[in-house]
Amino acid sequence: MEIISAQHCFGGVQAVYQHDSASNNGLMKFSAFTPPQAKYGKVPVLFFLAGLTCNEETFMIKAGAQRIASELGIMLITPDTSPRNTGIDDATGDWEFGEGAGFYLNATQEKYRLHFNMHQYVANELPEIIADHFPADISRIGISGHSMGGHGALTLALRHPEKYRSVSAFAPIVAPSQVPWGQKAFSKYLNTSEEWSQYDACELLRQQQFDGMILIDQGLDDKFLATQLKPDLFTAACEHNGQSVLLREHAGYDHSYWFIQTFIEDHLRHHAKYLLA
Repeated sequence: MEIISAQHCFGGVQAVYQHDSASNNGLMKFSAFTPPQAKYGKVPVLFFLAGLTCNEETFMIKAGAQRIASELGIMLITPDTSPRNTGIDDATGDWEFGEGAGFYLNATQEKYRLHFNMHQYVANELPEIIADHFPADISRIGISGHSMGGHGALTLALRHPEKYRSVSAFAPIVAPSQVPWGQKAFSKYLNTSEEWSQYDACELLRQQQFDGMILIDQGLDDKFLATQLKPDLFTAACEHNGQSVLLREHAGYDHSYWFIQTFIEDHLRHHAKYLLA
């Protein structure tokens, strides 16, 4: 593993790392904020998954999460949103698909299955790397994300509830099988409808629950709200399944990181209730 950059931040260290990924068959980058409490022992970890067009630094630079993470003693880990430099002819040039738009799934179509395995990477490979190289307690992990990353956080938590103590999301794509972003990506990455349902939070709620409250924040001035996000589908699925969920809707807020900055402290404190218990 290679250190790309490292800076002191709120008594801790903010850094970017690069490593060879077995899941994605190439180099992957991630950012890590290690809080000052890690000098004295292992700390819990919150993984944050970014959205379309973003990378491993987007959340760390724009969300303003480090101050509260430092106070609470929570490590922050943000992976890139996909592998890069895959050499696949149509994996670049389209912000909704390919590099920068991995959709946190394991591709099954032949063209993409060698490199686009972000579900495996986030669920298994990256936590093992964090456990091996950082003072992290991987028995205490939470997961969160924004937009496509919110989709990733929800599906990972629902498919692997034994791995995560807490989950939250900002403006998540909750039903990718029913909206253009998800349909476009799934039709290229995946094959069968059964595979689609494995990466659709609303479909997963037909089969299982997450042990704990799911926190979701959504801006009501989000231009993608009606066409791509549809949070009401998720709350209806939760109600049908008995899943505890808190959907907070905010007038005037859009899909940007200004929205995330406003409510990131609430999300960190939500995770702290489970990770520090």
